[in-house]
Amino acid sequence: MTHLESLVEHYGYFIIFIVLILGIVGLPMPDEIFLTYVGYNVFLGKMSLYYALLIAMVGAIIGISISYLLGQKLGLPFIRRFGPRVKISEKNIDWVHTRFHKYGGVFLLSGYFLPGVRHITAYIAGITTYRYLYFAFFAYLGAVIWVSSFIMLGNILGSNWVIITHYLPQFSKIMWILFFIWLVYFFISHRAPKKKY
Repeated sequence: MTHLESLVEHYGYFIIFIVLILGIVGLPMPDEIFLTYVGYNVFLGKMSLYYALLIAMVGAIIGISISYLLGQKLGLPFIRRFGPRVKISEKNIDWVHTRFHKYGGVFLLSGYFLPGVRHITAYIAGITTYRYLYFAFFAYLGAVIWVSSFIMLGNILGSNWVIITHYLPQFSKIMWILFFIWLVYFFISHRAPKKKY
């Protein structure tokens, strides 16, 4: 994090834009901690809340749009070529396609708060040819909520912003547990045999 702090000091708003794009596309960036630190800089008066929010939102939106386009242009041919080697069949692809078209909005909107999930939801949306207008609505709204939450958190916490580094791992674990429970429920409820009358 010290390195990112130094980058913020030297490059200001520009580095917010770059880190958000790279982090969303998939590079291992501590996005939430970084955004909270940006909020802390707003608290100190070193940055404008308006510009910090705007630039972070634009970076996140561009990053997730790049992921969507990569999934759309490269994802499906790649999976069809190499998928069979790891037991991914056409049937599996069709199943994901159907489910994502039905529940994709939920994943795109909430996936930002699950490290790892936000990096793949846009790729899957592109691979399954999820309609762009739906993708844009849910993904961009999710970006606005996610960015605003952590920048505002840093601004509210002020000099105590570093506590996020202690609580974020626990928060992520809780979110993953809830997500896993939801997935188990989803698979059980959708695979349960229909009753015959």
